[in-house]
Amino acid sequence: MASPTISHVLGVASSLSERAWQWRGGNMELGAEANTLTNDILTQLLLTRGVAREDVARHAKPTMRDFLPDPSEFNDMESAASRIAKAVLSGEQITIYGDYDVDGATSSALLVQLLRDLDVEAGYYIPDRLLEGYGPSGEALVKLARSGSSLIITVDCGAMAYEALGMARDEGVDVIVVDHHKCGAELPPTTALVNPNRLDENDLAAAHGHLAAVGVAFLLAIALVRNLRSEGYFKDRKEPDLIALLDLVALGTVADVAALHGLNRAFVAQGLKVLARRERIGMAALMDASRLKRAPQASDLGFALGPRINAGGRIGESTLGVKLLTTSDPEEARAIAEQLSQLNEERRAIEAEVQEEAERQLEGQHNHAVHVLSGDGWHPGVIGIVAGRIKEKTGRPAIVIARDETEGQGKGSGRSISGVDLGAAIIAAREEGLLVAGGGHAMAAGLTIDNDKLAAFAEFLDTRLAKDIERARLGQRMQLDLSVAPGGLTPELVETLEAAGPYGVGWPAPRLAVGPVRIIKADIVGKDHLRLIAAGEDGKSFKAIAFRAAETEMAQTLIHRSKGRRFHLAGRAKIDDWGPRPAAELHLEDAAFAD
Repeated sequence: MASPTISHVLGVASSLSERAWQWRGGNMELGAEANTLTNDILTQLLLTRGVAREDVARHAKPTMRDFLPDPSEFNDMESAASRIAKAVLSGEQITIYGDYDVDGATSSALLVQLLRDLDVEAGYYIPDRLLEGYGPSGEALVKLARSGSSLIITVDCGAMAYEALGMARDEGVDVIVVDHHKCGAELPPTTALVNPNRLDENDLAAAHGHLAAVGVAFLLAIALVRNLRSEGYFKDRKEPDLIALLDLVALGTVADVAALHGLNRAFVAQGLKVLARRERIGMAALMDASRLKRAPQASDLGFALGPRINAGGRIGESTLGVKLLTTSDPEEARAIAEQLSQLNEERRAIEAEVQEEAERQLEGQHNHAVHVLSGDGWHPGVIGIVAGRIKEKTGRPAIVIARDETEGQGKGSGRSISGVDLGAAIIAAREEGLLVAGGGHAMAAGLTIDNDKLAAFAEFLDTRLAKDIERARLGQRMQLDLSVAPGGLTPELVETLEAAGPYGVGWPAPRLAVGPVRIIKADIVGKDHLRLIAAGEDGKSFKAIAFRAAETEMAQTLIHRSKGRRFHLAGRAKIDDWGPRPAAELHLEDAAFAD
């Protein structure tokens, strides 16, 4: 039986980036009439993201009511809520132990704020990335216990911290782990371990394995308030406003690159509404420092707010993020937000230096399935970002390792491509004795390794993942949702496309083709961004920009070899509001000859 003919969008079988253009769903060549088809476009976007036709209405406007599960479905959730309620009722000293990234900071801030709303002033502890590394430190847990904490809640870490949690148990302190990272078959010793990625979870809870830790913490907050309500705790006091915590959930979820479908999409959609109210003093200061004057969008959380919170943990003081998100002092909030912005600028400079050195190593790794790059003295705070950049450039998983020759060890961070489970490979390498420590999830992982095992580790990853990577790369296509004539690229169309958001991993932003066009102007702006002005046969013109694309074949063709040629352009439609009135522009990802 013959295989079905593949329908290429606009006939593009091989673009300037050597990709075939295919429809994500059905053919949506809309020409200039796109703006009259609002309902059709919205429905199609939802259907092609896996929504059943009978479920379109629920997903068109995701609400907490429609997507929130009963927290008690999760293993240990009731045990965790009961233990925290006991501590609240008896006035015990509670400490939140969080990771140093945005998910850890928002998870910590959420529980600190919740407990404060319950008239309990909990402490928090954020480890130093350089001195203590990822995950709970046994020494730190013991120290907290000896300082009076009888209950410690770890957030965004702890799922695999066997030794550290064993030390806490021996000290007699109760520890509750709230996490989302992969778990082993054997769980560490805890009072409760709440994690949808436990191997013994039921199907309903396991279906929420895409939650960030801050999402799991929010479910715990619901369970705790419910427990305290049953104890009569709110007879003479007001219940906490849990919805007001969703700004933290939205920020942590997007910044941790959690898949934005189902409950996560509802979290972010509702959290953006809370963010727009600017009620959290620290969050408002962060938006001001980011020069964000309009209501924030999901992309702002990942590219403006999140990196600033992360900068504290990467190259500054790890507690700054939690301190900012929990302060009630506007002046303190402004000062911390400005400090984080400055640290973010310093982070960019350090990152650029490590990126340059890492890319030099790529020249000798063309035959590797996974790029394992390492350097002595590289700053551990930027290696995850650099790994992500290398992954985007090569289309292969990348692990960047900061070696310390004095210690004889390196700390690494990895980023993967869709269809390749890097976290599982890292855990397998640890079990093989190739790593001192390591873990993560499908798209991102962290590790500690002895320097003399780097070569064996790289070989292990190549052997384990080569076939998965080959399959994933062969399956790479430029998937498009619709095509329009230049006259159809309007602010009204952008508004229609945004209605099916928020977008992110697992719920991709719509990609459209625009053309045919001729290139009126093409040049490089900033360090390496391609800027275009394109005009169609309908007389309509628009601006386009391709970020970090200066050295690509696409950019060189459009700048130097576009005269007399027509092109189709593909990318994401955005609003350009720099001019006297808003206009639509294209964030360019690919291009193809139209004749």
